[in-house]
Amino acid sequence: MHITISSLEHIHEAARQFIDAMGDHKIFAFYGKMGAGKTTFIKAICEQLGVTDVINSPTFAIVNEYLDSNGYPIYHFDFYRIKKPAEVLDIGFEDYISSNNLCFMEWPELIGNFLPEETVKVKIEEQDDGSRLVYTDD
Repeated sequence: MHITISSLEHIHEAARQFIDAMGDHKIFAFYGKMGAGKTTFIKAICEQLGVTDVINSPTFAIVNEYLDSNGYPIYHFDFYRIKKPAEVLDIGFEDYISSNNLCFMEWPELIGNFLPEETVKVKIEEQDDGSRLVYTDD
C-alpha cells in the first residue's frame, strides 16, 4: 500500500483509499515522527467509517473508543506516555486486540513485543513538499 496525501484538503480521499486497501485486517500500528500526521490520518479514517464522536488523540487516556456508522467499536490507542511496555496489560490491551474490532495504534514501538503477529505496520512520512506518504512494506 502506498498512498500520498498531497494536502489536508485531500486527506479524506486518502483515508478512503486506506479503507479500501484494509481488507480483512483489523489491527493497524502507525509509525511516524512527532507531527507526521498519525492522529490526523486516523481521525480522517474514522470519519470515513462514519464516526460522529469527537475524535482526538488519546494521549492521556491511552485508548479512546468510537462507534462506526454500523455501531461497531473502533479503538484508537496512543502509547506515547507508556513508560514500560507491560503497562498495556493494565488497560486490557489483549481484550481490545482480540475483540475483532478495528484497532488503530500510535507509537506502537513503545509497547515492545505486545503487538500481535497480524498487526499491519503503517508508516507515515512527511515529504520535502509537505505531503505525506502512507505506506506498508508488503
